[in-house]
Amino acid sequence: MIKAIPFNYPYDGNLDPKATALIVIDLQQDFLSETGYFARQGYDPSPLRAILPAVNKLIDASRAAGIRIIHTRQGYRADLADMTPYEKWRRKRNGLEGTDALLRSSPGFEIVPEIEVLPDDIIVDKTCNSAFTYTDFEHVLRAQGITHLLFTGCTTDVCVHTTLREACDRNFQCLTITDACASGDQYAHEAALHMVTVEGGVFGTLADTAAVLEGLAKLSGRAA
Repeated sequence: MIKAIPFNYPYDGNLDPKATALIVIDLQQDFLSETGYFARQGYDPSPLRAILPAVNKLIDASRAAGIRIIHTRQGYRADLADMTPYEKWRRKRNGLEGTDALLRSSPGFEIVPEIEVLPDDIIVDKTCNSAFTYTDFEHVLRAQGITHLLFTGCTTDVCVHTTLREACDRNFQCLTITDACASGDQYAHEAALHMVTVEGGVFGTLADTAAVLEGLAKLSGRAA
């Protein structure tokens, strides 16, 4: 088990690496670079970049334990055919009309080079905040027999939390790793983490990187 709050993870003490995935949400250039979408909106990407060492440690430990790595990327088609009138209006309102921000054809769509993506990793591309909306994410999880999700990435209050909420509604067992998620708004980050724990853990559990690494090390030792 992994030491977590408001209860240890998973609740039944059976952490099966074959049924577990580390979810790495949207660690893309558009969110982490100084010239990407996030920075253009006036947010400081440095809190997002600060989690990269923790995420890399978790990726390495997950691979050693036999846990699948699933990355998500957010962006629209280059021709904007998958963008609704409302989304186009918001894009124009935010000063992004005519730019390549959040487009799959742009360099900003790619995962930052600090994160190693291996051929065995799974990548899910999305247009919405949730990785479940208009994607094959749930089908992939079910096909792989994955029932337990460890959440990392950005931003805590938007794409991470939206995906987490939907995962809970679909009866996945979820753990959010507090210092491996980040937001451009510290208050929103802290509020999103707090919401996980209300009602006795309505959106699962919380643990920091150290606690997760300790739990994964036990799995690696058992596998060896």
